[in-house]
Amino acid sequence: MIDSSQGRASLLEVDGLTVDYGLKGVSSRAIDSVSFALRAGEAVGLVGESGSGKTTTAMAIAGLLSPNARVSSGEVRYRGNRLPIDDDAAMRPHRWSETSVVFQGAMNALNPVHRIIKQIAEPCMLKLGMSRGEATARARELLELVGIPADRGTAYPHELSGGMRQRVMIAMALACRPSIVIGDEPTTALDVITQAQILKLLGELRSRLNLALILITHDLSVVAECCDRVMIMYSGRIVEDGTVAEIFAQPKHPYTRLLIDSIPNPASGKKMIRPIPGDPPNLVNRSSGCAFHPRCPSAMGICATELPSLDKFGQGRVACHLYRSSQEDKVAAHA
Repeated sequence: MIDSSQGRASLLEVDGLTVDYGLKGVSSRAIDSVSFALRAGEAVGLVGESGSGKTTTAMAIAGLLSPNARVSSGEVRYRGNRLPIDDDAAMRPHRWSETSVVFQGAMNALNPVHRIIKQIAEPCMLKLGMSRGEATARARELLELVGIPADRGTAYPHELSGGMRQRVMIAMALACRPSIVIGDEPTTALDVITQAQILKLLGELRSRLNLALILITHDLSVVAECCDRVMIMYSGRIVEDGTVAEIFAQPKHPYTRLLIDSIPNPASGKKMIRPIPGDPPNLVNRSSGCAFHPRCPSAMGICATELPSLDKFGQGRVACHLYRSSQEDKVAAHA
């Protein structure tokens, strides 16, 4: 895939990816026909409520789906080559070397009985074939890179603050020099000051190392801080895709508008945050038509019966009958 606006080949392509989960004989569709491309050095945010499919999308890209997940259709390509995302053993040469993950909850992700320098050095030995001495030196460099004095490498995870543990997770993700880093809610459970520091660090590392970044979050304000582009997900589908500037200035999908309205903004003079009405969709017993229509303030009759396609609109994409209708009106006017 070539991005014509930039004239560069895509680093990563996700094409029609569909993933189902099975539990006790019941199947639920976590993501449905997800398609997008990522360029080298680009930062993209995947945003949505819990259950929207953003984490499943990211874990599928990294080949880290749970055992009860099944890739029903679609594929992921890296530098034009199809990735065996449903084969853990076949994905091991790619994982961490080309695509790595910064997991949420650093205290749970780090081994409590090993010093952090050992945990950073280990993938360097396994993936890059370094000796223990070389890997330790690399780990010390990485600690300095993420703003931790190298001498702190002898500490155990419980001896570090939450922010420092998250920096260790970032160092581990960078250990094998990947081209793509996936941040799975990397600022969860951090205070706002530490969150800002981690986001700033990710932005600096992205620029310095020319990393492509996929940031998973439910918080649009996090995306505004360090992403170029944002994809809004709802009920396993992308419902809007555009640059951060476009999405915040002129959100098109009703769900996107409601997400933005739910962000606290002291400067706006609003006294109350507007919650999104209704409940998230049932992924097992899906309704017909647009999944958002039961909660949508702009719903029309067609929304309950026909699923809108994700179509190009302006510089982005949107899946909404409101915009399909306006596009058809424009075509008819020029006929």
